[in-house]
Amino acid sequence: MKLAYWIYAGPAHIGTLRVASSFKNVHAIMHAPLGDDYFNVIRSMLERERDFTPVTTSVVDRHVLARGSQEKVVENITRKSNEENADLVVVTPTCTSSILQEDLALFVERAQIESNSDVILADVNHYRVNEFQAADRTLEQIIRFYINKSKKLSFEKTSKPSVNIIGIFTLGFHHHHDCREIKRLLEGLGIEINLIIPEGLSTTKIPELEKAWFNIVPYREVGLITANYLEKEWNIPYVSISPIGTIDTGIFIHEISIILNKIDPENNINFTEYAQQQAYSTSQAGWFSRSIDCQNLTGKKAVVFGDATHAAGITRVLTREIGVNVVCAGTYCTHDANWFGEQVQGLTNQILVTDDHTQIGDIIARLEPTAIFGTQIERHIGKRLEIPCGVISAPVHIQNFPLGYKPFLGYEGTNQIADLVYNSFTLGMEDHLLEIFGGHDTKEVITKSLSNETGLEWSTDGLNELKRVPGFVRGKVKRNTERYARNEGLNTITAEVIFAAKEALSQ
Repeated sequence: MKLAYWIYAGPAHIGTLRVASSFKNVHAIMHAPLGDDYFNVIRSMLERERDFTPVTTSVVDRHVLARGSQEKVVENITRKSNEENADLVVVTPTCTSSILQEDLALFVERAQIESNSDVILADVNHYRVNEFQAADRTLEQIIRFYINKSKKLSFEKTSKPSVNIIGIFTLGFHHHHDCREIKRLLEGLGIEINLIIPEGLSTTKIPELEKAWFNIVPYREVGLITANYLEKEWNIPYVSISPIGTIDTGIFIHEISIILNKIDPENNINFTEYAQQQAYSTSQAGWFSRSIDCQNLTGKKAVVFGDATHAAGITRVLTREIGVNVVCAGTYCTHDANWFGEQVQGLTNQILVTDDHTQIGDIIARLEPTAIFGTQIERHIGKRLEIPCGVISAPVHIQNFPLGYKPFLGYEGTNQIADLVYNSFTLGMEDHLLEIFGGHDTKEVITKSLSNETGLEWSTDGLNELKRVPGFVRGKVKRNTERYARNEGLNTITAEVIFAAKEALSQ
Protein backbone atom coordinates (compact mmCIF):
# COMPACT_ATOMS: atom_id res chain seq x y z
CA MET A 1 0.00 0.00 0.00
CA LYS A 2 1.12 3.56 -0.63
CA LEU A 3 -0.11 7.07 0.00
CA ALA A 4 -1.01 8.81 -3.27
CA TYR A 5 -2.24 12.26 -4.18
CA TRP A 6 -4.40 10.72 -6.92
CA ILE A 7 -5.46 7.12 -7.50
CA TYR A 8 -7.06 5.58 -10.58
CA ALA A 9 -8.85 2.59 -9.03
CA GLY A 10 -10.16 2.83 -5.48
CA PRO A 11 -9.78 0.27 -2.68
CA ALA A 12 -11.52 -3.09 -2.83
CA HIS A 13 -14.48 -2.21 -0.61
CA ILE A 14 -15.56 0.53 -3.05
CA GLY A 15 -15.95 -2.07 -5.79
CA THR A 16 -17.99 -4.32 -3.50
CA LEU A 17 -20.24 -1.43 -2.46
CA ARG A 18 -20.76 -0.35 -6.07
CA VAL A 19 -22.03 -3.80 -7.00
CA ALA A 20 -24.17 -4.28 -3.88
CA SER A 21 -25.82 -0.86 -4.17
CA SER A 22 -26.64 -1.49 -7.83
CA PHE A 23 -28.89 -4.46 -7.10
CA LYS A 24 -32.51 -3.83 -6.15
CA ASN A 25 -33.36 -4.36 -2.47
CA VAL A 26 -29.80 -5.26 -1.44
CA HIS A 27 -28.17 -3.54 1.52
CA ALA A 28 -24.47 -3.34 2.31
CA ILE A 29 -22.90 -3.21 5.77
CA MET A 30 -19.40 -1.72 5.77
CA HIS A 31 -17.33 -2.61 8.82
CA ALA A 32 -15.04 0.41 8.96
CA PRO A 33 -13.78 3.36 11.02
CA LEU A 34 -15.05 6.86 10.38
CA GLY A 35 -13.20 8.24 7.40
CA ASP A 36 -13.73 5.15 5.27
CA ASP A 37 -17.45 5.90 4.90
CA TYR A 38 -17.19 8.30 1.94
CA PHE A 39 -18.90 6.01 -0.60
CA ASN A 40 -22.39 7.30 0.23
CA VAL A 41 -21.31 10.87 -0.41
CA ILE A 42 -19.64 10.03 -3.72
CA ARG A 43 -22.60 8.06 -5.04
CA SER A 44 -25.21 10.60 -3.92
CA MET A 45 -23.26 13.46 -5.50
CA LEU A 46 -22.41 11.84 -8.82
CA GLU A 47 -25.39 9.62 -9.60
CA ARG A 48 -27.93 12.17 -8.31
CA GLU A 49 -30.48 9.44 -7.64
CA ARG A 50 -33.73 9.96 -5.77
CA ASP A 51 -33.18 7.21 -3.19
CA PHE A 52 -30.65 7.01 -0.38
CA THR A 53 -27.58 4.89 -1.00
CA PRO A 54 -28.26 1.46 0.59
CA VAL A 55 -25.02 1.32 2.57
CA THR A 56 -24.65 1.42 6.37
CA THR A 57 -21.36 1.81 8.21
CA SER A 58 -20.80 -0.37 11.25
CA VAL A 59 -18.35 2.02 12.87
CA VAL A 60 -15.14 0.68 14.35
CA ASP A 61 -14.31 2.98 17.28
CA ARG A 62 -12.46 2.76 20.60
CA HIS A 63 -15.44 1.13 22.32
CA VAL A 64 -15.55 -1.58 19.67
CA LEU A 65 -11.82 -2.10 19.95
CA ALA A 66 -12.22 -2.61 23.69
CA ARG A 67 -15.17 -5.03 23.56
CA GLY A 68 -14.88 -6.56 20.10
CA SER A 69 -17.07 -6.02 17.03
CA GLN A 70 -19.27 -9.08 16.90
CA GLU A 71 -22.29 -7.77 18.80
CA LYS A 72 -22.31 -4.47 16.95
CA VAL A 73 -21.91 -5.98 13.48
CA VAL A 74 -24.61 -8.60 14.05
CA GLU A 75 -26.94 -5.96 15.50
CA ASN A 76 -26.44 -3.70 12.47
CA ILE A 77 -27.08 -6.54 10.04
CA THR A 78 -30.31 -7.67 11.70
CA ARG A 79 -31.52 -4.09 12.23
CA LYS A 80 -31.03 -3.04 8.59
CA SER A 81 -32.46 -6.34 7.40
CA ASN A 82 -35.69 -5.65 9.30
CA GLU A 83 -35.84 -1.92 8.52
CA GLU A 84 -35.19 -2.28 4.79
CA ASN A 85 -36.78 -5.70 4.37
CA ALA A 86 -33.73 -6.49 2.24
CA ASP A 87 -33.43 -9.65 0.17
CA LEU A 88 -29.69 -9.69 0.72
CA VAL A 89 -27.20 -8.04 3.07
CA VAL A 90 -23.57 -7.89 1.89
CA VAL A 91 -20.95 -7.39 4.59
CA THR A 92 -17.54 -5.99 3.74
CA PRO A 93 -14.59 -4.72 5.76
CA THR A 94 -12.19 -2.07 4.48
CA CYS A 95 -8.40 -2.13 4.29
CA THR A 96 -8.32 -0.32 7.62
CA SER A 97 -10.66 -2.60 9.56
CA SER A 98 -9.07 -5.71 8.01
CA ILE A 99 -6.00 -4.95 10.11
CA LEU A 100 -8.01 -6.10 13.15
CA GLN A 101 -8.18 -9.61 11.62
CA GLU A 102 -11.62 -10.25 13.06
CA ASP A 103 -13.55 -13.34 12.04
CA LEU A 104 -16.29 -11.60 10.05
CA ALA A 105 -17.31 -14.93 8.54
CA LEU A 106 -18.37 -16.03 12.03
CA PHE A 107 -20.30 -12.78 12.50
CA VAL A 108 -22.12 -13.42 9.22
CA GLU A 109 -23.02 -17.00 10.20
CA ARG A 110 -24.62 -15.74 13.41
CA ALA A 111 -26.42 -12.93 11.58
CA GLN A 112 -27.89 -15.44 9.10
CA ILE A 113 -29.62 -17.15 12.02
CA GLU A 114 -31.07 -13.94 13.45
CA SER A 115 -31.85 -12.14 10.17
CA ASN A 116 -34.73 -12.58 7.76
CA SER A 117 -32.43 -11.72 4.84
CA ASP A 118 -29.73 -13.67 3.08
CA VAL A 119 -26.34 -12.53 4.41
CA ILE A 120 -22.96 -13.00 2.71
CA LEU A 121 -19.44 -11.76 3.37
CA ALA A 122 -17.68 -10.24 0.36
CA ASP A 123 -15.02 -12.77 -0.60
CA VAL A 124 -12.18 -10.44 -1.64
CA ASN A 125 -8.64 -9.84 -0.41
CA HIS A 126 -8.64 -6.16 0.45
CA TYR A 127 -4.86 -5.92 0.30
CA ARG A 128 -4.34 -7.62 -3.05
CA VAL A 129 -7.12 -6.37 -5.32
CA ASN A 130 -8.41 -2.98 -6.40
CA GLU A 131 -11.89 -1.57 -6.91
CA PHE A 132 -12.53 -3.21 -10.31
CA GLN A 133 -11.22 -6.63 -9.33
CA ALA A 134 -13.31 -6.61 -6.15
CA ALA A 135 -16.42 -5.55 -8.06
CA ASP A 136 -15.86 -8.33 -10.60
CA ARG A 137 -15.43 -10.92 -7.85
CA THR A 138 -18.37 -9.69 -5.73
CA LEU A 139 -20.75 -9.76 -8.71
CA GLU A 140 -19.81 -13.36 -9.48
CA GLN A 141 -20.10 -14.29 -5.80
CA ILE A 142 -23.69 -12.98 -5.58
CA ILE A 143 -24.70 -14.64 -8.85
CA ARG A 144 -23.16 -17.96 -7.78
CA PHE A 145 -24.83 -17.75 -4.34
CA TYR A 146 -28.35 -17.48 -5.77
CA ILE A 147 -27.81 -19.99 -8.54
CA ASN A 148 -26.61 -22.54 -6.00
CA LYS A 149 -29.57 -21.65 -3.77
CA SER A 150 -32.05 -22.36 -6.58
CA LYS A 151 -30.56 -25.56 -7.99
CA LYS A 152 -34.02 -27.16 -8.10
CA LEU A 153 -35.30 -24.45 -10.45
CA SER A 154 -34.86 -24.76 -14.18
CA PHE A 155 -35.84 -22.33 -16.94
CA GLU A 156 -36.28 -22.92 -20.65
CA LYS A 157 -34.60 -20.65 -23.18
CA THR A 158 -36.75 -17.84 -24.53
CA SER A 159 -38.48 -18.56 -27.84
CA LYS A 160 -36.76 -15.60 -29.52
CA PRO A 161 -33.04 -14.75 -29.22
CA SER A 162 -32.38 -13.01 -25.91
CA VAL A 163 -29.39 -11.70 -24.00
CA ASN A 164 -28.14 -10.78 -20.53
CA ILE A 165 -26.08 -7.59 -20.29
CA ILE A 166 -23.48 -8.04 -17.55
CA GLY A 167 -21.52 -5.26 -15.83
CA ILE A 168 -23.81 -2.21 -15.90
CA PHE A 169 -23.60 -0.73 -12.40
CA THR A 170 -23.49 2.45 -10.35
CA LEU A 171 -20.73 5.06 -10.78
CA GLY A 172 -19.70 3.56 -14.12
CA PHE A 173 -18.40 5.84 -16.88
CA HIS A 174 -21.53 6.63 -18.98
CA HIS A 175 -22.89 3.18 -18.07
CA HIS A 176 -26.57 4.13 -18.13
CA HIS A 177 -26.24 5.83 -21.51
CA ASP A 178 -24.23 2.93 -22.93
CA CYS A 179 -26.86 0.48 -21.69
CA ARG A 180 -29.62 2.39 -23.49
CA GLU A 181 -27.59 2.37 -26.71
CA ILE A 182 -26.87 -1.36 -26.47
CA LYS A 183 -30.57 -2.04 -25.89
CA ARG A 184 -31.45 0.09 -28.93
CA LEU A 185 -28.88 -1.75 -31.00
CA LEU A 186 -30.11 -5.19 -29.93
CA GLU A 187 -33.72 -4.20 -30.54
CA GLY A 188 -32.77 -3.37 -34.11
CA LEU A 189 -31.26 -6.84 -34.42
CA GLY A 190 -34.46 -8.43 -33.12
CA ILE A 191 -32.84 -9.60 -29.87
CA GLU A 192 -34.75 -9.34 -26.60
CA ILE A 193 -33.20 -8.21 -23.32
CA ASN A 194 -33.53 -10.94 -20.71
CA LEU A 195 -31.78 -9.33 -17.70
CA ILE A 196 -29.37 -6.47 -17.00
CA ILE A 197 -26.89 -7.24 -14.22
CA PRO A 198 -26.60 -5.85 -11.62
CA GLU A 199 -28.19 -2.42 -12.22
CA GLY A 200 -31.75 -2.49 -10.85
CA LEU A 201 -31.93 -6.28 -10.74
CA SER A 202 -33.68 -8.09 -7.90
CA THR A 203 -31.74 -11.07 -6.56
CA THR A 204 -34.90 -13.18 -6.92
CA LYS A 205 -34.51 -12.81 -10.71
CA ILE A 206 -30.95 -14.16 -10.83
CA PRO A 207 -31.97 -17.81 -11.62
CA GLU A 208 -33.72 -16.48 -14.73
CA LEU A 209 -30.33 -15.69 -16.25
CA GLU A 210 -30.57 -19.22 -17.65
CA LYS A 211 -33.28 -18.10 -20.10
CA ALA A 212 -30.88 -16.06 -22.24
CA TRP A 213 -29.27 -17.37 -25.42
CA PHE A 214 -26.02 -15.53 -24.75
CA ASN A 215 -24.41 -12.85 -22.57
CA ILE A 216 -22.79 -9.51 -23.37
CA VAL A 217 -19.94 -8.04 -21.28
CA PRO A 218 -19.50 -4.42 -22.49
CA TYR A 219 -16.57 -3.65 -20.17
CA ARG A 220 -13.95 -6.23 -19.32
CA GLU A 221 -13.21 -4.58 -15.95
CA VAL A 222 -16.41 -6.00 -14.41
CA GLY A 223 -18.41 -8.97 -15.67
CA LEU A 224 -15.94 -11.41 -17.22
CA ILE A 225 -15.75 -13.67 -14.16
CA THR A 226 -19.55 -13.88 -14.08
CA ALA A 227 -19.76 -14.57 -17.83
CA ASN A 228 -17.19 -17.36 -17.54
CA TYR A 229 -19.08 -18.88 -14.62
CA LEU A 230 -22.40 -18.82 -16.50
CA GLU A 231 -20.74 -20.37 -19.55
CA LYS A 232 -19.38 -23.18 -17.40
CA GLU A 233 -22.59 -23.63 -15.37
CA TRP A 234 -25.20 -23.33 -18.13
CA ASN A 235 -23.18 -23.34 -21.35
CA ILE A 236 -24.20 -19.76 -22.15
CA PRO A 237 -21.71 -18.17 -24.57
CA TYR A 238 -20.75 -14.52 -24.29
CA VAL A 239 -19.51 -11.57 -26.35
CA SER A 240 -16.82 -9.48 -24.68
CA ILE A 241 -15.99 -7.09 -27.54
CA SER A 242 -16.73 -3.49 -26.57
CA PRO A 243 -18.57 -1.72 -29.42
CA ILE A 244 -16.43 1.44 -29.31
CA GLY A 245 -16.19 3.08 -32.73
CA THR A 246 -17.66 2.08 -36.08
CA ILE A 247 -15.28 -0.82 -36.78
CA ASP A 248 -15.55 -2.49 -33.38
CA THR A 249 -19.32 -2.03 -33.33
CA GLY A 250 -19.45 -3.90 -36.65
CA ILE A 251 -17.26 -6.68 -35.18
CA PHE A 252 -19.50 -6.75 -32.09
CA ILE A 253 -22.59 -7.32 -34.28
CA HIS A 254 -20.76 -9.95 -36.34
CA GLU A 255 -19.78 -11.88 -33.18
CA ILE A 256 -23.42 -11.91 -32.11
CA SER A 257 -24.47 -13.35 -35.48
CA ILE A 258 -21.83 -16.11 -35.17
CA ILE A 259 -23.17 -17.14 -31.74
CA LEU A 260 -26.81 -17.11 -32.87
CA ASN A 261 -26.01 -19.19 -35.96
CA LYS A 262 -24.25 -21.78 -33.79
CA ILE A 263 -27.30 -22.01 -31.53
CA ASP A 264 -29.84 -22.03 -34.38
CA PRO A 265 -28.09 -22.89 -37.69
CA GLU A 266 -31.34 -23.09 -39.67
CA ASN A 267 -32.01 -19.33 -39.42
CA ASN A 268 -28.70 -18.35 -41.12
CA ILE A 269 -28.69 -14.93 -39.44
CA ASN A 270 -26.80 -12.13 -41.20
CA PHE A 271 -26.75 -8.63 -39.69
CA THR A 272 -24.47 -7.07 -42.36
CA GLU A 273 -27.24 -5.00 -43.94
CA TYR A 274 -28.35 -3.64 -40.56
CA ALA A 275 -24.78 -2.72 -39.60
CA GLN A 276 -24.25 -0.90 -42.89
CA GLN A 277 -27.55 0.95 -42.55
CA GLN A 278 -26.72 2.09 -39.00
CA ALA A 279 -23.20 3.13 -40.02
CA TYR A 280 -24.65 5.43 -42.67
CA SER A 281 -27.77 6.72 -40.87
CA THR A 282 -27.35 6.76 -37.08
CA SER A 283 -23.57 7.22 -37.09
CA GLN A 284 -22.12 10.39 -38.58
CA ALA A 285 -18.56 9.29 -37.79
CA GLY A 286 -18.02 7.78 -41.26
CA TRP A 287 -18.94 11.05 -42.94
CA PHE A 288 -16.84 12.99 -40.43
CA SER A 289 -13.76 10.83 -41.12
CA ARG A 290 -13.92 11.89 -44.79
CA SER A 291 -14.50 15.58 -44.07
CA ILE A 292 -11.82 18.27 -44.30
CA ASP A 293 -12.14 18.84 -40.54
CA CYS A 294 -11.08 15.27 -39.81
CA GLN A 295 -8.39 15.27 -42.50
CA ASN A 296 -6.80 18.23 -40.72
CA LEU A 297 -6.33 15.94 -37.69
CA THR A 298 -4.35 13.33 -39.66
CA GLY A 299 -0.93 12.86 -38.15
CA LYS A 300 -1.66 14.91 -35.03
CA LYS A 301 -0.06 13.47 -31.90
CA ALA A 302 -2.19 12.16 -29.03
CA VAL A 303 -1.69 10.31 -25.76
CA VAL A 304 -4.39 7.87 -24.59
CA PHE A 305 -4.70 6.60 -21.02
CA GLY A 306 -7.53 5.05 -19.01
CA ASP A 307 -9.08 1.74 -18.03
CA ALA A 308 -8.22 -1.14 -20.35
CA THR A 309 -11.57 -1.18 -22.17
CA HIS A 310 -11.79 2.51 -23.04
CA ALA A 311 -8.09 3.16 -23.59
CA ALA A 312 -7.81 0.27 -26.06
CA GLY A 313 -11.08 1.21 -27.78
CA ILE A 314 -10.24 4.90 -28.18
CA THR A 315 -6.72 4.05 -29.41
CA ARG A 316 -8.23 1.92 -32.18
CA VAL A 317 -10.71 4.64 -33.11
CA LEU A 318 -8.05 7.35 -33.28
CA THR A 319 -5.62 5.33 -35.39
CA ARG A 320 -7.91 3.28 -37.64
CA GLU A 321 -10.86 5.62 -38.13
CA ILE A 322 -9.47 9.16 -37.79
CA GLY A 323 -5.78 8.84 -38.63
CA VAL A 324 -4.39 10.36 -35.43
CA ASN A 325 -0.87 9.37 -34.39
CA VAL A 326 -1.16 7.84 -30.92
CA VAL A 327 2.36 8.30 -29.56
CA CYS A 328 1.54 6.57 -26.27
CA ALA A 329 -1.37 4.34 -25.20
CA GLY A 330 -1.64 3.21 -21.62
CA THR A 331 -3.85 1.76 -18.92
CA TYR A 332 -3.86 1.74 -15.14
CA CYS A 333 -5.40 -1.76 -15.09
CA THR A 334 -2.11 -3.47 -14.33
CA HIS A 335 -3.86 -6.81 -13.83
CA ASP A 336 -4.99 -6.71 -17.49
CA ALA A 337 -1.64 -5.68 -19.00
CA ASN A 338 -1.32 -8.64 -21.40
CA TRP A 339 -4.74 -8.15 -22.98
CA PHE A 340 -4.21 -4.42 -23.34
CA GLY A 341 -0.82 -4.91 -24.98
CA GLU A 342 -2.33 -7.29 -27.53
CA GLN A 343 -5.14 -4.86 -28.37
CA VAL A 344 -2.96 -1.81 -29.08
CA GLN A 345 0.12 -3.57 -30.48
CA GLY A 346 1.14 -1.86 -33.72
CA LEU A 347 -1.22 1.08 -33.17
CA THR A 348 1.01 3.19 -30.94
CA ASN A 349 4.66 4.10 -30.52
CA GLN A 350 4.71 3.28 -26.81
CA ILE A 351 2.61 1.12 -24.46
CA LEU A 352 2.41 2.15 -20.81
CA VAL A 353 0.91 0.08 -17.99
CA THR A 354 1.06 1.84 -14.63
CA ASP A 355 -1.14 3.06 -11.79
CA ASP A 356 1.28 5.90 -10.99
CA HIS A 357 -0.06 9.19 -12.34
CA THR A 358 3.38 10.81 -12.20
CA GLN A 359 4.67 8.42 -14.87
CA ILE A 360 1.99 9.29 -17.37
CA GLY A 361 2.41 12.96 -16.44
CA ASP A 362 6.13 12.85 -17.20
CA ILE A 363 5.52 11.07 -20.51
CA ILE A 364 2.93 13.66 -21.56
CA ALA A 365 5.34 16.46 -20.68
CA ARG A 366 8.12 14.80 -22.69
CA LEU A 367 6.08 13.83 -25.77
CA GLU A 368 4.14 17.13 -25.92
CA PRO A 369 1.08 15.75 -27.77
CA THR A 370 -1.48 18.00 -29.43
CA ALA A 371 -4.24 16.43 -27.31
CA ILE A 372 -4.74 13.94 -24.50
CA PHE A 373 -7.53 11.39 -24.12
CA GLY A 374 -7.61 10.11 -20.57
CA THR A 375 -9.19 10.40 -17.15
CA GLN A 376 -9.82 13.46 -15.03
CA ILE A 377 -6.28 13.04 -13.71
CA GLU A 378 -4.86 13.49 -17.22
CA ARG A 379 -7.23 16.42 -17.66
CA HIS A 380 -5.58 18.15 -14.68
CA ILE A 381 -2.15 17.31 -16.07
CA GLY A 382 -3.18 18.76 -19.41
CA LYS A 383 -4.38 21.99 -17.81
CA ARG A 384 -0.99 22.50 -16.19
CA LEU A 385 0.78 21.85 -19.48
CA GLU A 386 -1.81 23.77 -21.56
CA ILE A 387 -2.69 20.64 -23.55
CA PRO A 388 -6.42 19.97 -24.14
CA CYS A 389 -7.79 16.67 -22.80
CA GLY A 390 -10.91 14.71 -23.65
CA VAL A 391 -12.13 12.47 -20.80
CA ILE A 392 -12.70 8.90 -22.00
CA SER A 393 -12.52 6.85 -18.80
CA ALA A 394 -12.99 6.80 -15.03
CA PRO A 395 -11.95 8.29 -12.63
CA VAL A 396 -14.22 11.19 -13.47
CA HIS A 397 -15.90 14.30 -12.12
CA ILE A 398 -19.59 15.17 -12.02
CA GLN A 399 -19.53 16.57 -15.59
CA ASN A 400 -19.06 12.98 -16.78
CA PHE A 401 -22.44 12.04 -15.34
CA PRO A 402 -24.55 14.10 -17.77
CA LEU A 403 -28.31 14.19 -17.56
CA GLY A 404 -28.49 14.24 -21.36
CA TYR A 405 -27.97 11.18 -23.54
CA LYS A 406 -24.25 10.67 -24.21
CA PRO A 407 -23.27 7.05 -24.80
CA PHE A 408 -19.75 5.97 -25.75
CA LEU A 409 -20.81 2.58 -27.15
CA GLY A 410 -22.63 1.69 -30.34
CA TYR A 411 -23.38 3.85 -33.37
CA GLU A 412 -24.64 6.83 -31.38
CA GLY A 413 -21.48 6.50 -29.31
CA THR A 414 -19.40 7.02 -32.47
CA ASN A 415 -20.95 10.49 -32.79
CA GLN A 416 -20.08 11.37 -29.20
CA ILE A 417 -16.51 10.16 -29.68
CA ALA A 418 -16.11 12.10 -32.93
CA ASP A 419 -17.31 15.29 -31.21
CA LEU A 420 -14.98 14.70 -28.27
CA VAL A 421 -11.96 14.12 -30.52
CA TYR A 422 -12.62 17.11 -32.74
CA ASN A 423 -13.36 19.49 -29.87
CA SER A 424 -10.27 18.33 -27.96
CA PHE A 425 -7.93 18.97 -30.87
CA THR A 426 -9.46 22.33 -31.79
CA LEU A 427 -9.62 23.74 -28.24
CA GLY A 428 -6.19 25.37 -28.48
CA MET A 429 -7.01 26.99 -31.81
CA GLU A 430 -10.22 28.44 -30.39
CA ASP A 431 -8.23 30.09 -27.59
CA HIS A 432 -5.92 31.56 -30.21
CA LEU A 433 -8.83 33.00 -32.19
CA LEU A 434 -10.37 34.45 -29.04
CA GLU A 435 -7.11 36.22 -28.31
CA ILE A 436 -6.96 37.64 -31.85
CA PHE A 437 -10.45 39.07 -31.50
CA GLY A 438 -9.94 40.36 -27.96
CA GLY A 439 -11.56 37.55 -26.02
CA HIS A 440 -8.72 37.22 -23.50
CA ASP A 441 -7.83 40.85 -22.71
CA THR A 442 -6.88 40.09 -19.10
CA LYS A 443 -5.13 36.78 -19.64
CA GLU A 444 -1.65 36.59 -18.17
CA VAL A 445 1.03 34.04 -18.87
CA ILE A 446 1.40 31.71 -15.90
CA THR A 447 4.24 29.25 -15.46
CA LYS A 448 2.87 25.74 -15.95
CA SER A 449 4.86 22.68 -14.97
CA LEU A 450 4.39 19.30 -13.39
CA SER A 451 6.86 20.34 -10.70
CA ASN A 452 6.08 23.04 -8.14
CA GLU A 453 9.41 24.81 -8.62
CA THR A 454 10.92 25.51 -12.05
CA GLY A 455 13.98 27.37 -10.75
CA LEU A 456 13.54 29.94 -13.52
CA GLU A 457 12.34 33.52 -13.61
CA TRP A 458 10.73 35.32 -16.52
CA SER A 459 11.67 38.94 -17.12
CA THR A 460 9.06 41.52 -18.15
CA ASP A 461 10.24 41.64 -21.76
CA GLY A 462 10.34 37.82 -21.82
CA LEU A 463 6.72 37.60 -20.66
CA ASN A 464 5.67 40.24 -23.18
CA GLU A 465 7.34 38.32 -25.99
CA LEU A 466 5.72 35.08 -24.83
CA LYS A 467 2.29 36.75 -24.88
CA ARG A 468 2.76 37.41 -28.59
CA VAL A 469 3.01 33.68 -29.29
CA PRO A 470 -0.34 32.17 -30.48
CA GLY A 471 -2.16 30.54 -27.59
CA PHE A 472 -2.39 27.07 -29.12
CA VAL A 473 1.43 26.72 -29.26
CA ARG A 474 2.39 29.02 -26.38
CA GLY A 475 2.74 26.20 -23.87
CA LYS A 476 5.08 24.30 -26.17
CA VAL A 477 7.21 27.39 -26.87
CA LYS A 478 7.40 28.10 -23.15
CA ARG A 479 8.51 24.56 -22.29
CA ASN A 480 11.12 24.52 -25.08
CA THR A 481 12.49 27.87 -23.91
CA GLU A 482 12.73 26.73 -20.29
CA ARG A 483 14.46 23.54 -21.37
CA TYR A 484 16.97 25.59 -23.38
CA ALA A 485 17.57 27.93 -20.42
CA ARG A 486 18.29 25.02 -18.08
CA ASN A 487 20.69 23.45 -20.55
CA GLU A 488 22.51 26.77 -20.87
CA GLY A 489 22.58 27.33 -17.10
CA LEU A 490 20.42 30.48 -17.27
CA ASN A 491 18.25 31.60 -14.35
CA THR A 492 16.32 34.42 -16.03
CA ILE A 493 14.46 34.14 -19.32
CA THR A 494 14.43 37.31 -21.40
CA ALA A 495 13.20 37.99 -24.92
CA GLU A 496 16.71 37.30 -26.19
CA VAL A 497 16.64 33.84 -24.59
CA ILE A 498 13.36 33.06 -26.39
CA PHE A 499 14.94 34.01 -29.73
CA ALA A 500 18.05 31.97 -28.96
CA ALA A 501 15.96 28.92 -28.03
CA LYS A 502 14.03 29.23 -31.30
CA GLU A 503 17.24 29.37 -33.29
CA ALA A 504 18.67 26.39 -31.43
CA LEU A 505 15.60 24.27 -32.19
CA SER A 506 15.63 25.20 -35.87
CA GLN A 507 19.23 24.03 -36.35
